[in-house]
Amino acid sequence: MLIRCFLLSLLMLAGSVRDERPTLYIIGDSTVKNGQGKGDGSLWGWGSFLGDNFDTTRLAVRNYALGGRSSRTFITEGHWDKVLSQLKAGDFVIMQFGHNDGGPLDDTARARGTIKGTGEESKDVYNPIMKKQETVHTYGWYMRKYVADIKSRGATAIICSPIPRNMFTDGKVLRASNDYGKWAKETAVGTGAFYIELNGMIADKYDELGPEKVKEFFPGDHTHTNEAGAKLNAVTVMEGIRKVGGLELKKYIKQ
Repeated sequence: MLIRCFLLSLLMLAGSVRDERPTLYIIGDSTVKNGQGKGDGSLWGWGSFLGDNFDTTRLAVRNYALGGRSSRTFITEGHWDKVLSQLKAGDFVIMQFGHNDGGPLDDTARARGTIKGTGEESKDVYNPIMKKQETVHTYGWYMRKYVADIKSRGATAIICSPIPRNMFTDGKVLRASNDYGKWAKETAVGTGAFYIELNGMIADKYDELGPEKVKEFFPGDHTHTNEAGAKLNAVTVMEGIRKVGGLELKKYIKQ
């Protein structure tokens, strides 16, 4: 009995120590965490490898990204509330949305789309998935909500533009500089969130590698990466983190 109580005390103490660490929360879609984040179908998201770069004795890293979600449905399905319920002052949230935001607003398959742009326009629809009326906003509106919620907790928001797909034209990969990459940056600038030009940084690497080499990163389609592709993306996220001035997260990077 004494040994059992002692072990229980140690577990409680360990839990207390973990709770005192600042936490880096990762949110996004399947390009950030594919499936359960265990390489299902040989597919990986970059968030599964981001924690390898940090001193986790001083910083907890938790990947809450979920496949198939848009900036809208990550909120409306309650996934964001799970993060908010734990978020505290001194924490960090790094986010990447956009790949699934371009779909229909109210289709019977997923109903996950958002209105294009960063404005305040909205549309009332009947959501056949949730079986209720819903007011759908712009991509920028949802992204601003994340940042506002994060700042209200005394935490730090980091927005990433979405990674590029394996889509080349004349030897150059298609960039998101006229849509979700542009809107992600506009949101960051408008809200004072930190910003990583992930789309452009990875696109530069893809252009240098060329279509045949990049194709090796995408075993099933033009969006989801294998382990090598996800690790390249995670390395690029870290390069972005290191470049951003004034970001306290950098002090937790492994030396």
